[in-house]
Formats: sequence, C-alpha cells, structure tokens
Amino acid sequence: MFKKQILAAIVGMGMIFSLAGCGQTNEQSNNPTNQPAAGNNEPAQVEKLKGNVVIDGSGTVYPLMAHIAEDYMTNSQSGVSVQVGRAGSSAGFKKFIPGETDFADASRAIKDSEVEELKGKGLEMGANVMEIKLAYDGLTIVINKNNDWAKEMTDDEIVKMFTSKAVKGDDNVLWSDIRAEWPQEEIKFYGPNENHGTYEFFYETILDKKDLVSSVNLQQEYSTLVDLVAQDKNAIAFFGYGYYATNTDKLTAVKVDFGKGPVEPALNTIGEDLDYAGFTRLVYTYLNLNYAKEKPQVLDFAQFVVSPEGAAKFAADNGFAPLPEATYAEYTSALKALKQ
Repeated sequence: MFKKQILAAIVGMGMIFSLAGCGQTNEQSNNPTNQPAAGNNEPAQVEKLKGNVVIDGSGTVYPLMAHIAEDYMTNSQSGVSVQVGRAGSSAGFKKFIPGETDFADASRAIKDSEVEELKGKGLEMGANVMEIKLAYDGLTIVINKNNDWAKEMTDDEIVKMFTSKAVKGDDNVLWSDIRAEWPQEEIKFYGPNENHGTYEFFYETILDKKDLVSSVNLQQEYSTLVDLVAQDKNAIAFFGYGYYATNTDKLTAVKVDFGKGPVEPALNTIGEDLDYAGFTRLVYTYLNLNYAKEKPQVLDFAQFVVSPEGAAKFAADNGFAPLPEATYAEYTSALKALKQ
C-alpha cells in the first residue's frame, strides 16, 4: 500500500536534507567490525561510520532516495549524513561527471554524450562508474479532477496532441480537435522542463524526438505542476507515477489504451511485461566507484540501497514497482567485491 503520509513528510523536508550531520569527515570510528568468534552467539557489532554521502539528480527518483537515506541515517548509520538533491537528471550528471557528487540519480539511462564526458575525466562506465537500476516507474498523464471527458485516451492520441503541429499549425489545440464530442476549449499542456529525465524520456521515447507543442508550459518543480493542473480543468501534464499517487485528491490519471483496452497506471500494471509497459521506464542511480573505494560510508550506503532494506523495501511506498530480487542481489555481490 502506498504510504502517502510518509512520502509527503519526506518531500516536505525540502530539496536537500541532512539528518545526522554529526560527522563531517570520512574518518571511521574506532569501532571496527567485530565478527563473533566460533561458538560465540553474541551478535556482531556494526561498524560505525562517519562522513558525508552526496547525491543529486532526478526529481522523480528523489522521494525514493530520500526515503532510503532517512531510514539509513535513522536506523543504520547515525554518524553518516546523506544529502539528497533533486536538480534533475541532466543537472545531476553535470555535478556527478566532474566529481562533485558520489551518486547521480536519473529517471533515464545515462547518455552516450555523458559517457564521453566521463571519459574526459578519466572515468569509464563499469570500471569507475556503476549503473544501478532502482525500480520501474510509469509515465503518468494527469488531468484536472473536473475533466470528465478525457479520462481514457489511446497512446496515439496522447502522442499526437503533445506533438508540435501534429494537430494544428499554431499548436493551439482544442479538446474537440482530438475527439469531436469533447469541448471546444483549448488544451493547456504542462510538463517538467529539460533538466528532468522525465522530459527527455517523454521527448525521446514517447514522442520519438519530435518537438513538443509550442504552447507547452514546462516547470522545474513537480509541486508547481500539480498545482497548475489542479487549478485548470483544461490542463493536461505528464510526470512520474509517484507524484500522481501522492496527489490523487487533486488529479486524475488518464487510463491509456495501448491497443488492448484502457489501462490505469498502478503498481500492479507498471512493468516491462505488464499492461502499462508502453509507458514504463527504469529509474537509476549512478555510483562513483572510486569514491566508494575511498570512502567507506559511500560504499556502505550503496550496499544499503540495493539491500532488502533499501530500494526493494521502499519502492512501492514511493510509487515505484520494485525490480526482481535477483537484480538487487547482483548489485550486492558486485559491491561486496569492492572490499576484497
């Protein structure tokens, strides 16, 4: 079940938060891991770490990563301060590539151009940077609660209405231009701006790199998008499922017909092999492996993220469908190998 209240509390904490903050260096404490001796049933002491972990990137991934970070600092490593930002996927990579952050969250895969920029900094994907798939997200089309005509649309109608000049040369599209029985009122288009991987996924994958309607209003903050759609019955917008799921009292999600009947985005329909596959995507975090080797708290947090206590546990709470356990287990094995 989606724990709306928990998520709302996390998002409300702001762009960056830091709970622990009591350790500002990478120094480890004087309490190294003590494995129990043979025959000793006393539990092993957990290695107490200090220092910072710096993460920035996708606003879509932010609620999930912030939730994981909060739990890690509260229940696992109170001496570690995990700072999570939401500048957007592209903006996050601009900080990650020159080494300003330990992780880059992204709602789309890293681009070839960004891989080349990493090489320019002496970093190779796989050798120095690890791609970690966190969960599945469903791109969700939302409308105003008072819109009682566009609750179901085909994927072709959605693509056409958002594509520049596909309906009208001036892009001033009316609802009646999509279906004759709908109101003769202008559609107000909204979405996240170019800093966000959600914009890039929509533009590159859904619209096949065709320009969005010139009348679209693009915003940096998802909360602003929610408010704009909630206040205008002619509004329509796209963003990750999680932001819809936390605002179901303000928005309606459009059921999308991919050819087999309308499908509502939901945790049991979002997935590469499920009914909402047409608008399903992976979300990621990228780890600087050099920093993971140098800073124990960075490696420890990475292991927490892919553990059963990390993304697998909190994905559904934040509007994402978790990946198979085997996927997270592979990342755990790879990260453990860094200690050897």
